[in-house]
Amino acid sequence: MKTAIVYVHGKGGEAAEADRFRPLFANCEVIGFDYRSDTPWDAKIEFPPFFADLKKKFDRVVLLANSIGAYFSICSLTGEQIDRAFFISPVVDMKRLIEDMLAWVGAGKADLQARGSIPTSFGETLSWNYYTYVCDHPAVWRVPTEILFGGRDTLIPRETVEAFAKSTGAGLTIWEPGEHWFHTGAQLRFLDDWLENKLKV
Repeated sequence: MKTAIVYVHGKGGEAAEADRFRPLFANCEVIGFDYRSDTPWDAKIEFPPFFADLKKKFDRVVLLANSIGAYFSICSLTGEQIDRAFFISPVVDMKRLIEDMLAWVGAGKADLQARGSIPTSFGETLSWNYYTYVCDHPAVWRVPTEILFGGRDTLIPRETVEAFAKSTGAGLTIWEPGEHWFHTGAQLRFLDDWLENKLKV
């Protein structure tokens, strides 16, 4: 059985990050998706054709997505394009995240609507158009999924990912020492072990 494992990076990441997963899955084709989308509506155009083409070439297509890459995947993909999904620190409720970010800068939804966009000191520009799109297009996810979440994640509240896992039937592993960005030696070892144990191919 030919299996493709497609890595979808997070914000500021790159497709080449897929290279570190190749030794774990020598019997699979590990592919880094070099996507260009930075909004969910762009992802709805870009993601489906890429994965549909892979589906024609492989018996199974497995998604491995990180942070905002997971969110774009949730917004744009279905079981027609992928067979299983593995999410690392996924953004699963963008509406909640934008509202949290507004609170961090001492603003609210009315401020965002009035100003159209609000730049932040942490590198994000919050957009009213983005927020209203997210509100009007709630994500629906029905793909068999496993989630890895760090107990020290300061971006995504634990209850948010727990609610998503419950509503979608996804498996959830919470590793208390983990952060939103799994990057230390210990964190990467745990990530690799988690993948090898969960992704039996």
